Amino acid sequence: MTVRPSFVSAVLLVSVLGISLSGPLVRLSHAPAIAIAVWRLAFSLVLIAIPLLWRGSWRQWRTLDRSAALTAVGGGALLAMHFWWWNTSIGLTTIAASVVLVNMQPVVVAILSATWLREPPSQRQWFGILVAMLGAVTVAAPDLLRSGAQSVRGSAALGDLLAIGGAITAAGYYVVGRRLRASLDLWAYVALVYGACFVALLIIAAVTRTPLAPYESRDFTIFALLALGPMMLGHTGLNWALRYARAYQVNIVLLGEPIGAAFIAALLPSIRERPSLGTALGGALILGGIVLAEQRSQS
Repeated sequence: MTVRPSFVSAVLLVSVLGISLSGPLVRLSHAPAIAIAVWRLAFSLVLIAIPLLWRGSWRQWRTLDRSAALTAVGGGALLAMHFWWWNTSIGLTTIAASVVLVNMQPVVVAILSATWLREPPSQRQWFGILVAMLGAVTVAAPDLLRSGAQSVRGSAALGDLLAIGGAITAAGYYVVGRRLRASLDLWAYVALVYGACFVALLIIAAVTRTPLAPYESRDFTIFALLALGPMMLGHTGLNWALRYARAYQVNIVLLGEPIGAAFIAALLPSIRERPSLGTALGGALILGGIVLAEQRSQS
């Protein structure tokens, strides 16, 4: 099926808007980070089961060899680690710094794309990534310099490190997606990887003795919104695009998330976390980097 590059770009834009809701929604929940991630995946899998069974996409799993199946499970485990570390970072540092640092993943994705997938970025794309990363460092610099300072409910420096760990694990997840989406349709792929992620999160919850219930109805509403917005519109939209655009091309566009997340966090009455001058300057650099890297060939 031929898909216009403009349509892929439109899907990526909607996906970024969906993912931008993740940071503010996680901050609003009173549940532990692992519990948030478990319920987020649980609601998502219920939604995915409908088209998976209706279309019969699950039959594609029979075509996977052992290597591909293990790669998919590994991708799900990486996504689980990403959710664990990044959700935890939200409670330790500012939303703007956490979201920017977790979105440093395009650098790692670009390196993995060049070495593992044999899909190297162009010089223009590398330059765009570096400019956007400069913006990310600009936003996070105050927290990184105040290593002993407390931000929100814990150490800002620890939150920043966890967000960076979330970036590395997410990068591996997107590269795996680029590899497997060539042979699996959207619903077969996301059901397999999200399912592996869900199982990994249940194991993490058991090891860390994180209670998965009971929670207030308000928290379950947030879990459902995380499934609908960041997961179904966000992650699933990005996974759709991985069939038509290279992994680093998808992630370059993702760098717009910090701007959307910071804006949403500033508007929500229960958060009111207004962006600083450094966040605004860094956001401008991020946008500039995206523009520089925007000319890309879909493949």
